[in-house]
Amino acid sequence: MIEVKGDMFKDSYLQFVDAICITTNGALNAKGKCVMGRGVALIAKEKWEGIDKRLGDFIKANGNIVQILWYVPAFHTTVVTFPVKHHWKERADLKLIEKSCKELKALMDQEGWQKVVLPRPGCNNGKRDWDTEVKPILKKYFDNDHRLMVIRKE
Repeated sequence: MIEVKGDMFKDSYLQFVDAICITTNGALNAKGKCVMGRGVALIAKEKWEGIDKRLGDFIKANGNIVQILWYVPAFHTTVVTFPVKHHWKERADLKLIEKSCKELKALMDQEGWQKVVLPRPGCNNGKRDWDTEVKPILKKYFDNDHRLMVIRKE
């Protein structure tokens, strides 16, 4: 795991990574769309129209899991979900973050991805502490895996 500063939605990141992870929750609204109202999820919803409906459909079909959600042909990169909450109102769930780490690692291996970007999961709107709560979980799965770039805001 490599820690970097930046904006993962900038073209300079998108064009050089195999996948970007968006932190998500498992809550759906009355129209069946995933609630993507804050943070990285909101940015993704504003950037890629319809991604909230697609994620809602995927959650209904597969559950609140790490999954390939969207392909961005202009950058040859894939958007992947990284669940951190069951419901958008809740604090991030550390057990869910750990489960998402396991699932992401397996997906990276399966797809042969060499560069994946992930924001600090559960550390902003999820109200978890990076150093004491979340980083130790990520280190357990990605400590010597330099394919994962964990990004923090500039």
